[in-house]
Amino acid sequence: MSVEVFSAAVDVSRETLDRLTAYEALLRKWNGAINLVSPQTLSQVWTRHFLDSAQIFALGPETARHWADLGSGGGFPGLVIAVLAAEKRPDLAVTLVESDRRKSAFLMTAARELGLSVAVKSDRIEALAPLQADILSARALASLTDLLGFAERHLAPGGTCLFPKGARWREELAPAQERWSFHLNPHPSETESEAVILQIDGVKRV
Repeated sequence: MSVEVFSAAVDVSRETLDRLTAYEALLRKWNGAINLVSPQTLSQVWTRHFLDSAQIFALGPETARHWADLGSGGGFPGLVIAVLAAEKRPDLAVTLVESDRRKSAFLMTAARELGLSVAVKSDRIEALAPLQADILSARALASLTDLLGFAERHLAPGGTCLFPKGARWREELAPAQERWSFHLNPHPSETESEAVILQIDGVKRV
């Protein structure tokens, strides 16, 4: 049923649905050994992970040429973005950053088996050479203050951040604004009440 819920919400081809189905199988195969996602959420993977990631993809500016996802873990949202981009925006380069070697091995394996052209960086975000990304995403990775520090390093001039945050996201604003100047546009989450996706531009150190 979850596949139908996803396809009703996101207009994609049969090939893209097949790729996501194969992705789900890989998650189930690897999750016992690596704990890519919470076991309780595997039964909700199409909504909790796939649809949640797809709504982030939908917010990305169409002029972007490079999307970088920080702390990709099991591939959310980055690998789902790569799946959707293969159909809808084949000129979009996707980079996944994951310092955990086992998780980065999963990401490389999944990308290969799904036929996706993505770059996987197995390095710490702080140590990585600037990525010059047009779009920067990160899900459940760090505080907004720290995420903006990553953005200063890895976002191209004029680039956009897309950071999903939970119901208490407003508590992170004041500390972030003490160190950073930025333009904020919060979008309500389609998959979780009170959660948002923070679209952020013009990041500058105060």
